[in-house]
Amino acid sequence: MTGYARAQGADDRRRWAWEARSVNGRNLDIRCRVPQGFDRLENPARNAVGAKLRRGNVSLTLTITSERQAKPLRINRALLAELCTLVEEIRRDTGAATPAADGLLRVRGVIEEEDDGEETEAALAGLDKALSATLEEVLKALAGARAAEGQALARVIAGHIDEIEGLCRRAAERAVAQTGTLRARFEGQLAELLERAPPLSEERFAQEVALLVGKADVREELDRLDAHIAQARELLADARPDNPVGRKFDFLCQEFNREANTLCSKSADIELTRVGIDLKGAIERMREQVQNVE
Repeated sequence: MTGYARAQGADDRRRWAWEARSVNGRNLDIRCRVPQGFDRLENPARNAVGAKLRRGNVSLTLTITSERQAKPLRINRALLAELCTLVEEIRRDTGAATPAADGLLRVRGVIEEEDDGEETEAALAGLDKALSATLEEVLKALAGARAAEGQALARVIAGHIDEIEGLCRRAAERAVAQTGTLRARFEGQLAELLERAPPLSEERFAQEVALLVGKADVREELDRLDAHIAQARELLADARPDNPVGRKFDFLCQEFNREANTLCSKSADIELTRVGIDLKGAIERMREQVQNVE
C-alpha cells in the first residue's frame, strides 16, 4: 500500500527530519538511509517499521542539519604525507603521471572540520531517544496514510466481489440451459450414427445423455465460488491494522481462479464459456488490488 509521511525535530545543535514512503509490494522490503555516523540507528529503525507494517516497499530516510556555523577546515597532514609517499612509489613502479594537488585533497579524510568538542555519552543517548521519538511519529503518520488508502481500496475490492457474484449468478442460469444444449448436440450426433448402426434403446440414450450432463455439471464449482465470495466479504470486513488479511486474500484469489478455470473447461455452452472468461477477468482484477492489501 502506498503512503508518505514526514516528521521533524530539533535540539540546540541540529535539526533532523524522518521521511517515510511506501509503495505496493507482496512482502515487506525496507530500505533505510541514515547520515554517516548514525549507522547505529539503522537496525532499530528497520525493527520499528517491521513492528507496524507487514507488506510494502518502504523507504525510510533520516536527514540531519547542523544549526551551528560552519566549522573551520584543516588538512590532515599525516594522511596527506602518507598519500604522497604512496603516489611516489606508484609513479616509480609504473611511470604514471603525478596527480594534481586538488586530486589528493579530494581523498576522503584529507580535509577535515576542526573538532569543537565531542558530545558526551549522555548527550548522544538523549539525541538517539529524540530521533527515535520522531521516527515513531513518522511511522504512525505513515500507517495512518496507508489506512486511509486501505479504506478506499476496500470499496474497490467490494465492487469486484459484487461483479464476481453477478457473473456467478449468470453462470448458474446458463448451467441450467446447458442441459438442453447437450441433449440437442447428442441427438444430432446420434442421428448421424443411426444411419450406420442399429438404433439405441431409450434407456441407453438416457444413460449417454446423463453421462454427458454429469461431465458438464458445474454446480459444485458454483457452490465453491459462492463460498469463496462469502469468505472474501468476511476477510474484507475483518481487515484492520492489527489483523492483516492480505496474504489470506491472495490465497483466496488463487482458489477463485481455480474454480473459474474448471468451470470453463467443463462448459459445453458458448454463453457459459463467455461468462467464465468474464469471471476470470474479474477475479484477476480483484487479485491485482489484493496485492496492495496489508
